[in-house]
Amino acid sequence: MTTSSLLRSPPFFLTPHHPNPKTTTTIKATISSNNNTPPAIKHRRPADENIRQEAHRLTPSIHTPFSAKYVPFNADPSSTESYSLDEIVYRSRSGGLLDVQHDLNALKQFDGSYWKSLFDSRVGKTTWPYGSGVWSKKEWVLPEIDSDDIVSAFEGNSNMFWAERFGKQYLGMNDLWVKHCGISHTGSFKDLGMTVLVSQVNRLRKMNRPVIGVGCASTGDTSAALSAYCAAAGIPSIVFLPANKISMAQLVQPIANGAFVLSLDTDFDGCMQLVREVTAELPIYLANSLNSLRLEGQKTAAIEILQQFDWEVPDWVIVPGGNLGNIYAFYKGFHMCKELGLVDRIPRLVCAQAANANPLYLHFKSGWKDFSPVKAKTTFASAIQIGDPVSIDRAVYALKNSNGIVEEASEEELMDAMAQADATGMFICPHTGVALTALFKLRNSGVIKASDRTVVVSTAHGLKFTQSKIDYHSKAIPEMGCGLANPPVNVKADFGSVMDVLKKYLASQQ
Repeated sequence: MTTSSLLRSPPFFLTPHHPNPKTTTTIKATISSNNNTPPAIKHRRPADENIRQEAHRLTPSIHTPFSAKYVPFNADPSSTESYSLDEIVYRSRSGGLLDVQHDLNALKQFDGSYWKSLFDSRVGKTTWPYGSGVWSKKEWVLPEIDSDDIVSAFEGNSNMFWAERFGKQYLGMNDLWVKHCGISHTGSFKDLGMTVLVSQVNRLRKMNRPVIGVGCASTGDTSAALSAYCAAAGIPSIVFLPANKISMAQLVQPIANGAFVLSLDTDFDGCMQLVREVTAELPIYLANSLNSLRLEGQKTAAIEILQQFDWEVPDWVIVPGGNLGNIYAFYKGFHMCKELGLVDRIPRLVCAQAANANPLYLHFKSGWKDFSPVKAKTTFASAIQIGDPVSIDRAVYALKNSNGIVEEASEEELMDAMAQADATGMFICPHTGVALTALFKLRNSGVIKASDRTVVVSTAHGLKFTQSKIDYHSKAIPEMGCGLANPPVNVKADFGSVMDVLKKYLASQQ
């Protein structure tokens, strides 16, 4: 087979529904004559077979040419250090971060048009596991895992909200979008990474590797995602939480999902140190973003953004940053699409931090001189209240290679931005308020132009942070003006009083 025919005719195991090998020749001919679009293979599974059993039946004998392995992050090209994804390893021999490296040469055997067609053909389907926004990119995530081992809630495929009124009213922009990653199974973007990590743990346990449970330190959302996916797989989860530093909505999620929750008298950084020490001694798998498997799932949000714009690249993507794994994950997703020919450039990235937990911002403002952790102060953006981020090196790499920027938001700025967004039809988390504040600052300084297509990544659902919204609109936050508060009006229960109040309100709207 020639190279050109290989690119036109991917092997049958890449098609969405894994047809019978006997039909391969016909399928290849169909693909070649149909602009590389994978065919829709119609079938109906037996009535007593579920979608997981169907996938397991269809895939065991299929060999994938794709593979991935752990390598030291940003290693010298001469480095030969690598590890199988089936090994339990979190750091390189030098103590540095690891990265998941895919065999790009194998992936490049198929052109960008093919990958776009394949990924687009899977969106919104119920075929296991491709209905997930993460697993619809399985070949780029965990190519060698058996579909029967995957633990998924069909996460991803989250809404891209056209912020029409917000952009026009506050920023003079008509191409502003908010990627609502919090519209997900547990209400945050952490689901994207956790489906990958827990699936790999499920695989390891079936291989009789020494993994009894999975543990994480968390400021809320990570623990919610971990506990939910472990519960679905029947795997014990252990959660280290900083006492009295997360919202009640975030705390109740791991409790409800049956996690073993440790409430510790420390901050996130203290919890992170403890979980690293514990997982080094006990057969508990580390689930924090130090583990690079998480980032493989999170990077699919970047690919999804490109899909939602019909593979057109936005000018800017703004991401809230705490432990800083997600800014690198977005960079990695965009960069893979460019490297494999799906797009010809990547967007400029902005990492937005709360001023009360801003080590990356300070590092950026110093001209990337020696990094210094900070003691994080309390912030309404509690999920990014991290002073010593694990993924600092990854974040710096992503920003340097995307001509990126770091901005910060004060507590009043982020809460006002959240109130403005909510008043234009959204219901966002404080972390998204941080990202919107960064947008305001970059727009006001002229860095982001009115015509720039800009995507703000919303990382969690606003329903997880109702207390902060109640406090703001009640003007109950000390030393904060709460200038956009919208408290309820107390009115006597009689017609005249109600009419007086309504007439006054309606007059103010004219």
